[in-house]
Amino acid sequence: MRHFLDLAAWSATELDSLLKLAIHLKTEWRSGGNRPVLAGKVLAMVFQKPSLRTRVSFDVAMLHLGGHALYLSPAEIGLGTRESIPDVARVLSGYAQGIMARVFSPDHLTQLAQWATVPVINGLSDRSHPCQVLADVLTLHEHFGGVRGLTVAYVGDSNNVTFSLGEAAARFGFTLRIGSPAGYQFDEATLAYLRGLGGTIFTTTDAVEAVTGADVVYTDTWTSMGQEAEAAKRREIFPPYQVNQALLGAAKPGAVVLHCLPAHRGEEITDDVADGPQSLLFPQAENRLHAQKAVLVRLMGG
Repeated sequence: MRHFLDLAAWSATELDSLLKLAIHLKTEWRSGGNRPVLAGKVLAMVFQKPSLRTRVSFDVAMLHLGGHALYLSPAEIGLGTRESIPDVARVLSGYAQGIMARVFSPDHLTQLAQWATVPVINGLSDRSHPCQVLADVLTLHEHFGGVRGLTVAYVGDSNNVTFSLGEAAARFGFTLRIGSPAGYQFDEATLAYLRGLGGTIFTTTDAVEAVTGADVVYTDTWTSMGQEAEAAKRREIFPPYQVNQALLGAAKPGAVVLHCLPAHRGEEITDDVADGPQSLLFPQAENRLHAQKAVLVRLMGG
């Protein structure tokens, strides 16, 4: 049984094939609609964390492909509390042909995949966000004509998106520079794992150093879900990492800006950058739909 839990579990060749499939499905949709290749199939969507893009993009993707998506809220399942994860996995496998889970603990995804008899897709965990980064790669491929050889600068908290960018750097052949404050960087074991995949990754505490000469400047919210108690402290530490016109000026002329959203405007990114000519925030958000269609077709298309 094949799952989509982390990018590193898929080879460079397989991910390139997924990217090409996403491009095909996007072109097909814009040319009159996708063929109903998932007709009669159901995706069970398990949510511990709320989401705009994850819920809507998976729901619409299944609709476009002829299938159906079923939203399951935290109250309906209580994953690992009201009902054990092995039981949830086996029950849902009897009803649906795929499971997408948006969770806190990556161990919950691992257990779902262990016990499910249908494909499990990582819609986000505290460790990684592969669907987001596959959409990011699609966005950069469309803009630059490819991603190999690009320099991507990520500034802010080293988080689940940063982790998946590190895996993508190895699989897609771009350089990743991470600019995070002391205490908010990956630990040595995580960096060793990411570099061991074969990617080129640099880390610094200096946002300007991270961004200088970069083709892409990427940021995310300073305070992720589950970290709300730290919000005030983080707002004191992270202002030097704000993506504003001054910081963007250190990147290459014509560099593009990415943000996985939701954005806390005026914190990690300013309005003039988010809405400016170098922003790809909204094509990037749309591409969640098309990248995830490719994952769904590959895993559930038979």
